[in-house]
Amino acid sequence: MPPKDNNTMMGHNQFDIPKEMGAWVLNDPDHIEIKKKPVPEPKDDEVLLKIDAVAICATDLEIISHGKPAQIEGQAPFNKNYSPGHEAMGRVVKLGAAVDDFKIGQRVAVEIHAGCSRCEMCVKGWYTSCLNYGFASKGHKANGFTTDGAFAEYMTNRTRTLVKVPDDMSDEEATLAVTAGTSMYTLDVMGGLFAGQTVVVMGPGPIGLCAVGVANALGAEVILTGTRDNRLEIGKKLGASHVINVKNDDAVKVVKELTEGIGAHYVLDCSGAPNAVNDASSMIRRGGKIGLAAFPSKPVEVDIANLVRNNAYIYATRGEGKSACHRAMGLMAKKRFDAKLIHTHTFAMKDLQTGLKYTRERIEDAIKVVVRNDDRLI
Repeated sequence: MPPKDNNTMMGHNQFDIPKEMGAWVLNDPDHIEIKKKPVPEPKDDEVLLKIDAVAICATDLEIISHGKPAQIEGQAPFNKNYSPGHEAMGRVVKLGAAVDDFKIGQRVAVEIHAGCSRCEMCVKGWYTSCLNYGFASKGHKANGFTTDGAFAEYMTNRTRTLVKVPDDMSDEEATLAVTAGTSMYTLDVMGGLFAGQTVVVMGPGPIGLCAVGVANALGAEVILTGTRDNRLEIGKKLGASHVINVKNDDAVKVVKELTEGIGAHYVLDCSGAPNAVNDASSMIRRGGKIGLAAFPSKPVEVDIANLVRNNAYIYATRGEGKSACHRAMGLMAKKRFDAKLIHTHTFAMKDLQTGLKYTRERIEDAIKVVVRNDDRLI
């Protein structure tokens, strides 16, 4: 008996999939241009997505300026025909032979990472720490990092990286599932939250602001620190009980005052500031936990003795592992926090260069810039 054609059975013919697509291609550092590429074919456990919208991440800027996305992760050589972009959503337009849990036309957001599924870390479920990171031949895939990403018309994704998008959620909001999932994942790794506990979020960038929304939705008392008053005000709208402008006030002193001298249960650093870990170790109560979700631009000095005195715990995370994106999407779908506050600008995919410039230079205080695929790139 011949295998069933999932795409025919579920209405594949409603989408006219071309043989070639337009895609932004990075061939040299800071040199990205639109080129023709074949539309990829989904493998048995994959779907083909028509990309509708992609949010620009600060990591995209790093990848584009370094020109070696895989080597940022410490693995594998630079692929000369590579397309970046990873915070994406789109519609399923073709199913792999073994896929029966998604339908043609379904809207989904995508996680970045799909581990090899066979190394020690992947077996544990820690696929963002896959020991075969960067080696596609061993089954690892990281869209927009080590394999082709979403600054294109189409992209293939494994089904385990797909997060279903509610019908009433905008494309732009759906692209924030990865950002919110990153915040959720760090809180998970730190041990989760109990309602009423105090969380300090350092840095009101996209991840930090999502962390405020997620932590507040989970019942925490949230304190947000930063340097930009307008972003701190967004933090208030997302549920921060207190905000501290570190240009005007000593954040450690204020946190201690707000916690009756004991300190916070958790500090989540989303700033990557040089003194973030030292400030965090002075803000937490004894036995408190520090989560690191940001990448400092250079090595930093850390007062280890203060961490030891406080019996502090540090958790460094990368990405949006386990079920974090699904649960973050659940909070967004139930309107537990308004992720739309973080989306500030939208451009056409053809104008990606403008979107990158707005993100890099923070023009008009851009926070999350989204590019939309409403027209063909070629």
